[in-house]
Amino acid sequence: MRVRRIAITLGDPAGIGPEIVLKSLLSKEVAEVCTPVLVGDRAVLDEAADRFGMGAVLGEAEVIAPGIIGHRGFAKNVPTEEGGRACAAYIEEAVGMALRGEVDAVVTAPISKEALKRANLPWPGHTEMLAELTGTRDFAMMLVGGPLRVILVTIHTALRNVPALVTRERVLRTITLAGRACAMMGIVSPRIAVAGLNPHAGESGIFGMEEQDSISPAVRDAQAAGIPVSGPYPADALFHRMYRGDFDIVVCMYHDQGLIPLKMIAFDRGVNITVGLPIIRTSPDHGTAYDIAWKGEANPSSMIAAIRMASVLKKI
Repeated sequence: MRVRRIAITLGDPAGIGPEIVLKSLLSKEVAEVCTPVLVGDRAVLDEAADRFGMGAVLGEAEVIAPGIIGHRGFAKNVPTEEGGRACAAYIEEAVGMALRGEVDAVVTAPISKEALKRANLPWPGHTEMLAELTGTRDFAMMLVGGPLRVILVTIHTALRNVPALVTRERVLRTITLAGRACAMMGIVSPRIAVAGLNPHAGESGIFGMEEQDSISPAVRDAQAAGIPVSGPYPADALFHRMYRGDFDIVVCMYHDQGLIPLKMIAFDRGVNITVGLPIIRTSPDHGTAYDIAWKGEANPSSMIAAIRMASVLKKI
């Protein structure tokens, strides 16, 4: 396995990002696939290294410091304007490095949507920010954990908004990106399944018309284009079929439809992948965990899995 040069951002400095980044560097699983380039303020890294006894690990790593936080007294365990500006600056720096070819991939530690809002930044999350920074129009969030792979038609929006957003065009675009995601993972002949939005996939219109009006037409469009896809299937049974190996990826209509089953079986090893970007980007599938941040309790397993995933994905 070729060792890739990977930019790793610290995420929100007030959260568990600094801790799980440093802990991941201790892992042999990371060392064998990654030459890390840490992107984050030196004051944050130095304090984390001192607190968690990882000075030797930090001393060996290359660090790119945007210079947002220059003191150790920054607020911890809560979202702040300073934290929002810092995590955005880390992401911008890492993405720029990837676009210039200075790194092979980007792995991002967790950020806080509230911190971004406090800093008056326009993005609701990583995915939308990365799309804008790379000039990407067609993109999707994919999550991988254990035998499950899910890709989302809608991401960070209230549930009441979802039905209107599940359009034929949006579903077709996500199916197409699901095929691209499989290619990134080296799956040559993918089996793509599409979940319904409503109970029983609408039951022929009894429980909703989204399947008949938008989802099924999008599936037929994709099939006509040669994409190996089927559905829509009732979501309550579909994930069991995915789990037993019938499909390679599931196209989900909304955030929790895909993330609940995935986190149930792979909470500590889930990986978030942004599909459609001109760069490779992964992240742990969890948040900032302010309640345990800076206490030495954070589990780096998902960060390690994200780095491992970034080391093998193909740029498509």
